[in-house]
Amino acid sequence: MTTINHPAVVAEVTDFYLKYEEALCNNNLEVMDSLFWDAPEVVRFGIRENLYGSDEIRNFRQNRSSPKIEREISNFKVITFGKDAATVTLEFRRIINGVERSGRQSQTWYRFTEGWKVVSAHVSLLPV
Repeated sequence: MTTINHPAVVAEVTDFYLKYEEALCNNNLEVMDSLFWDAPEVVRFGIRENLYGSDEIRNFRQNRSSPKIEREISNFKVITFGKDAATVTLEFRRIINGVERSGRQSQTWYRFTEGWKVVSAHVSLLPV
């Protein structure tokens, strides 16, 4: 039977996500890259882009027009499945071109032998 939301695993994934959030807000490319699975199968669906594979994700981040992201997160949820799989979901608010926007984000994390990695991610904005 798979254990759902074992407290130690939830805490571990939460710590990794918070490390990712800090890297995202400060445009720390090295940390963001280290937390995503380095493989052609990794996927990131963004606000205006669909990225397939770690090379496309890395290239997008290196060429992002506004690299620093300031946002407020809410409804942050971590759900773990056993000791090696998890999902992270949240809502966020941020100012884009002087307009407050609301969005949502989801990530699927998997524990590989080298540690926890994002294997799939999605970011979207709600209509204005």
